[in-house]
Parts: sequence; C-alpha cells; structure tokens
Amino acid sequence: MAGPDPVDVRLLSVVAEMGRAAVPEIAGRLGMDVRDVAARLAALSTTGLPLIVGVECDPQAIRNAVAAAQHWAAQNNMTSGPYPVSGPSGAHQVPSGSYPQPTGGYPMPTGGYPAPGYGTPSGPQRFVPGPPPTSFPQQPAPQDPMNVWGPPGSAAWARGDQQAPQQPVRTGKVGSKLDVEGLEGERITILLVEVVDPADYLFTAAGYELKEGERSVVVHTELTNRGQTPFTSLPDLYLELIAKDGSAVTKSPVSLSSRPPHRIGVPPGETAGGHTVYVLPDSTELTAVRWTPRPGDTQRTLTWDITDL
Repeated sequence: MAGPDPVDVRLLSVVAEMGRAAVPEIAGRLGMDVRDVAARLAALSTTGLPLIVGVECDPQAIRNAVAAAQHWAAQNNMTSGPYPVSGPSGAHQVPSGSYPQPTGGYPMPTGGYPAPGYGTPSGPQRFVPGPPPTSFPQQPAPQDPMNVWGPPGSAAWARGDQQAPQQPVRTGKVGSKLDVEGLEGERITILLVEVVDPADYLFTAAGYELKEGERSVVVHTELTNRGQTPFTSLPDLYLELIAKDGSAVTKSPVSLSSRPPHRIGVPPGETAGGHTVYVLPDSTELTAVRWTPRPGDTQRTLTWDITDL
C-alpha cells in the first residue's frame, strides 16, 4: 500500500493549524499553486478524513456567467453538452453507476492517524460557512464563454484552462530575459539574475545544516507581468535545476533571511524578485535552470544554460 504523500501531509498540517481558511490562503502559506491545493483537498476529503471543502461565491455574478454560457450555446445550436445542467424536470442529472474510490495515498482510517475521535464519518456532514462577505467586486458577465471554459467538449470546458498556442522551447543564459504566456493568458517575462553554486555559506549562515556529501545552490530570478491579467501563482513554484544526466532537482522548502524568497502573485505591470534554494548531492553536475508553470508543460518551458558557470 502506498504511503501518504509528503505534500499532502504538509497540507493537512497547515489545514489543522488554521482550522478554517480559503484555499488561496492555504496555498499562500505553503507556497503552492491554488489549483494544486484545491485538487488535493478535494481528493483528501473523499478518503474519510474529517475534512470538508466548501465553496463561497457571489450568486448573482455566477448566475450571470451561466446565463451567458447558455445564451451562447443556444446561438450556436448546442442543445446538449458534455456537462448537462438540468433535465426535463429541472433536477440535476447525475450519471448512473458507481464512482471509483481512491486507491492510494490515504486509505480509510483504521488507526493510521491517531487523533481522538478520528474515524469514518458516522453520517451526513454539513458545511457551515462563516460570515458572508459584505460585498463582491462586480464584474460583467463574459460575452463569449469560450474565453472562460474553452472549446465545448474539451477538458478545458470543465477546468477553465486556456489552450496555449504552439511555441518553441525558449532558451538563454544567466542574465537572459525570456518571455512566455502563463496558464491564464498572462504575458510574463522571467529573468535569471544569478546562480550561486555552491551556496553553502549562505545556507549555514541561515542556521541550516548540510549532510555530508551535500551542497546547496541559490537561484535568483525576477518575474515581470507585462499584461493586464494578474499572475496568481508562485513565480518559482516549478523552477528546477537540471543535472547532466537529465534529472531534475526541485526546490528545497527553506528560505534564507539574506536572500528573500518569492511571494505568491505578481500584479499587472509589476516585477517581483526572489531566491530559490536547492539541496543536492555534492557530486551532481548541473547544466541548466528550467522554469515551467506546471509539470510536463513543454509549450511554456523556459531553459537557461548554466554550463559556463
């Protein structure tokens, strides 16, 4: 049986500490992508953990968005879609059959999490929301739902992903600025300012210890948001070091007081810088720094060659 995911363990620790919080707040505390946190929480809530994931919105604004989507579908002769909203009687249509249950990560509790009163929920649970917000920012309903949900029938229709245009992998060297479009259509430029290798003196000066045979590396980057769409993720969330054998070294969950880390989000027209720390075997030979908004997204990958360092 697969053991618990370490990221999920960190996530649950923060949730237990906060008690009740919005997903963006949790993501900010962990330095994670909001979508990743939401997906993990939704999955964890189905495993028997005493965890409820809630949703809060401006009902009228959401109704306006749905009405615009239905109007657009009617104009384009789309009488049915992959996600029907209601049947003839007005009731929600739910596909028949069983739903697959999670098979790994967090089995149904049988003592693995020794918390008092912990176990399978004894009955239906109700989400009790906190005080409603006094107001929501008013935004006009989208004129074209395809700009929100993507082409009907695609996974983007459900997730809200933007389909990125085909573009070659961009490469540069230390000091190079590379342009890329973000997952939500953000126009961003990333500058690789500096790579400190080794950075053991910075690491130990911050109170951390390296094991024998390890070294640390610090990478300084800056992200500029050149468009009108806010960049809401952590700039170095998937910033990696690439070794000579092609393997990737992911960031270490530490920050150095002398080299401030990145903060989540970059508003339009602003530039934000930060430092990313890595711990790796001393014998590892590095060849590049690689940035991508999410794993496996080769269309938006940026690579800086550091073999000349």
